Amino acid sequence: MSYSDWFINHSKKHKKIVQKLSHLSDDELIDYFDFENMVQNEPNFCPLYAKGKKCHDIENLNCYLCACPYFRFDDEGLEIKGEKIVKSLCSIDAKNRSWSEHQNIIHLDCSNCLIPHKKSFIKKHFSRDWSEIMKECVSKEV
Repeated sequence: MSYSDWFINHSKKHKKIVQKLSHLSDDELIDYFDFENMVQNEPNFCPLYAKGKKCHDIENLNCYLCACPYFRFDDEGLEIKGEKIVKSLCSIDAKNRSWSEHQNIIHLDCSNCLIPHKKSFIKKHFSRDWSEIMKECVSKEV
């Protein structure tokens, strides 16, 4: 699945949940996205839920953003490094970022970064429209 496909599909899933919960306050909505609650009530939101596995091993993991607004991607490539195509990167060069390479393609590995999964960060960037929060991620309109 391409980054663009994931982005579009995730946006739709997120929107559906938010619409269903439109009666909740912003804080209640954010709380609803706590990992334990999502595993129980929204098992199809994330493929890791079926395994009871977290993407990041932290207490109080919140899945409201899932991805990070500092993530940048382009399925065609953002830049060339040597003979490799960089398809994703971190716009703030977070200290815990790393890279993975596969078939001459470089991808950002955010697995050691916890930024988007903390309630304080979510509240700072909050919108009920996930696509609005994430709009800078996409180099081209998807």
